[in-house]
Amino acid sequence: MKIHEIREMKTEEIHQRISEEEQNLVDLRFSHQLKQLTNTAKLKIVKKDIAKMKTVLRERLLEEQKTGKVEAKTEGDKA
Repeated sequence: MKIHEIREMKTEEIHQRISEEEQNLVDLRFSHQLKQLTNTAKLKIVKKDIAKMKTVLRERLLEEQKTGKVEAKTEGDKA
């Protein structure tokens, strides 16, 4: 999954996708332990996708906090 695709998604969609990918990762690890997973690179790809989604969520959270603090400071200066 590309980072620009993740950034186009809504926050709720990202949360849902993270939970799906984490469940997928558990299934892949289980298959790997049972020697049924032929392409072990999938583990790395899924982990990186989860990390990308969490990074976008963190960026959004920090941006919200930044704009919230800026607005609070400007309102405090007016009063």
